[in-house]
Amino acid sequence: MNSMIQVHTETNEMTVSARQLHERLGVQTEYRHWFPRMCSYGFEEGMDFKAVKIDRVQFEGNRKICREIVDHELSIDMAKEICMLARTPVGKVIRKYFLEVEKAWNSPEQVMARALQIANKSVEELRDQCLLMQNQVMEQQMMLEELTPKAYYLEQILQSPSLVLTTQIAKDYGMSAIQFNRLLHDMKIQYKVNDQWILYANYQGQGYVHSRTITIPRGDGTCLVRMQTEWTQKGRLFLYEELKEKRGILPLIERGSS
Repeated sequence: MNSMIQVHTETNEMTVSARQLHERLGVQTEYRHWFPRMCSYGFEEGMDFKAVKIDRVQFEGNRKICREIVDHELSIDMAKEICMLARTPVGKVIRKYFLEVEKAWNSPEQVMARALQIANKSVEELRDQCLLMQNQVMEQQMMLEELTPKAYYLEQILQSPSLVLTTQIAKDYGMSAIQFNRLLHDMKIQYKVNDQWILYANYQGQGYVHSRTITIPRGDGTCLVRMQTEWTQKGRLFLYEELKEKRGILPLIERGSS
């Protein structure tokens, strides 16, 4: 009896193949004409049946031919009614078979088994979601740890309104003022005039630097007056971006995060 026709339960509902039922009933009318006639008895697509595409393999001589054809998944109720419409002994046998399968399907043991299966599936899905969220949190934490030194250094720049000397900025990069000035000169950012570092023309007027007049006492009691270049916080940020982009040089506080 179980070999009579296959009942599918993959979707947690019983369905059968309309083409297989057509074959088992021994219907002489071609399937493409038979099935629309069955639908005319009031069956609705989406409720009683749905169309599916399947591959059918046939041999034509020595050639193996694979064709895609349309089949229909029928609800067990529609399949039972079609068996009644057939009005044949075979139709009665198949309908009785469906009734037995349906009875077994609705037994308390099978209902409980399906409920447990659904519960286990829900638990697995919830576990997968929790694992995904945990991985996302870990990735975000790693990103925060990587960005924290940079954010701290830029925060220092943005929150400080004061001017800074080249010596102070050079210290952020682990360099002496001489090394840092030479680096900026090599990058065509500044050049020296009368012992003062001056920005090249394309960087002037951007608010990066400020010139201050300083007085240096001499041993003989006289004073030496000279101009000193000091960097604004905007200029300090400009140097940060230039050194990072063009030379790959980061301040010490960021190098420590790698």
